[in-house]
Amino acid sequence: MKRVALFMFGFLSVLMNHSIKAQDVPVEPLKRSGWFFSPRVGYDIIPMYENNTPNIDYKGGIEAGISVDYYWNWFGVGTDFDFIKNQPRNTFNGEDVFYIGAPDPTKPSFSLTEQSINRTFIGIGPSFKYSKDKMMAELNLRGGYGTIKGGRVEYEETTTPVLLNFHAGYDYSGWAAKAQLRFTYFIKEYIGLQFGGYFINHFKVQELVDPTLGISSGYWTTATTNIGHEDIIVLENANVREKPCDCNISSIGVFAGVVYQIPIIPKIKEEKKVDDCNICDTYALAVTARDKFTGEILPDTDIAVKDLGGNVVQTGTTNKFGVVVFNDIKPDNYLIEGLLYEIPLESISTKKDEFKPKETLQKQVLYDDPKFILKGKIVTCNTEKPLSDASVYLKNKATAEKKITRTDETGGFIFHLKQKSDFELYGKKENYLSEIEHISTKNNDRNTTLFVKLEICMEEADCGNTITLKNIHYDLDKYFIREDAKLELNRLVQFMKDNPVIKVEISSHTDSRASKEYNRVLSENRAKAAVDYLVSQGVERSRLIPIGYGESRLLNRCADGVPCSEEEHQLNRRTEMKVICPEDK
Repeated sequence: MKRVALFMFGFLSVLMNHSIKAQDVPVEPLKRSGWFFSPRVGYDIIPMYENNTPNIDYKGGIEAGISVDYYWNWFGVGTDFDFIKNQPRNTFNGEDVFYIGAPDPTKPSFSLTEQSINRTFIGIGPSFKYSKDKMMAELNLRGGYGTIKGGRVEYEETTTPVLLNFHAGYDYSGWAAKAQLRFTYFIKEYIGLQFGGYFINHFKVQELVDPTLGISSGYWTTATTNIGHEDIIVLENANVREKPCDCNISSIGVFAGVVYQIPIIPKIKEEKKVDDCNICDTYALAVTARDKFTGEILPDTDIAVKDLGGNVVQTGTTNKFGVVVFNDIKPDNYLIEGLLYEIPLESISTKKDEFKPKETLQKQVLYDDPKFILKGKIVTCNTEKPLSDASVYLKNKATAEKKITRTDETGGFIFHLKQKSDFELYGKKENYLSEIEHISTKNNDRNTTLFVKLEICMEEADCGNTITLKNIHYDLDKYFIREDAKLELNRLVQFMKDNPVIKVEISSHTDSRASKEYNRVLSENRAKAAVDYLVSQGVERSRLIPIGYGESRLLNRCADGVPCSEEEHQLNRRTEMKVICPEDK
């Protein structure tokens, strides 16, 4: 650990010396791109060892590491190295136990070994940043390799003797992953102070097996018994595990450190004065964004023109015709990049001799991602009012992979859909009941279609507001839940899970045909059947109140003796839900 600290101190000294020298040279306005070096120290706050050892806790400890990142703009690639120390702690209290068979059970003696744990991680992955003035925020995702060594715990009563608590520890190396948030304040142009937090996970960590004992872990349980009219605690059962556990080990920690950005010293060019620009040549560049497969033009595509050093020269967004024009551009060798809904387009380059005076150079960038783009919108049911700031969930039915986004101020949202896949989509917002949409791309051809459009609605479910559940039908004189009714009840299941503290009244209604008593009993059974289905899907019964109203709440004129069509009677045969107001509970 001392070597790590000395290395980081020396590294920081060299960087600060280099920065002081660099600041003597005139530079352009500061750009947060290029190389960043970030040594740090911190504390591993919450270690999580999933090894099924009930009498051992694991404590946090020192963390030290360094990150090296290269940013082009907001996106970059980086690598991390981390060293973490944890400490196991035996929690089995053997001093209160009466050891039958010991030379003197009232005077036990104990031996305890608690070996510290050293963990390392090295990984590489993408980095994302947002910077403004002297502040910079980063998200780093890393995948790589980790090691875990140590952690042996051995607690023994030595007079009997008996091994009370044991874990063989670790000597492991394998795959690991890390996510990290960092926040930096630059105290000088290229030197900043940083703090942040991390989450590291080691996958399927295998424990050691003690070669002498032949076990990975073991512990005793205790029981209270009466000996000589006195309650005493004695050992009850010995529990051993011979097969090592392939369990994850992870931790959460915080850190602080410094950041050094390698300054880019541009060449100072002598400005050429032009006395009369009436004779100056002008140049322009027009960029069209298209889908590579369908040829469709792509509005709202972000376009950046960069020089060969990676510096942004001009940026723009394509119009409704998929075109953006850059006027008064200097002829040069450029790289043109595009970004549509966070997916990069194929870049294309220009050559200096392609530019012609008083002409517009035409270039085209192509979107080549094979996935479909779902452009969705959520509105409040029975209105055109968009629903903003709602969570939208997309689930791949085959892989169970789930993605989440939020609606913007227009109620819009975007997802990317894999080909030949089936999805389930629904919205989530407090006190709103969402439709559940089923989407399939199996019959879509990516060569002819890029955008999939969808509009769903969410109903306000404030307390006391009654909502009719559509398509819940029953067979004649029956009350069991049919398969076609489960689809509608499933969205009520999702609503109950998204709002875990509310209670709901489930009511069933009939038409006026048959006797009032018969209709009351039938509607009660149907309401109870709906509740039973919701309970089978994980909703607590105490949150559901079934009520059968029979024919007492008709929606139209079709009372006893009034001739009505089948469609009019069908309007009265319905199932409804209503959130119960707190004062009614």
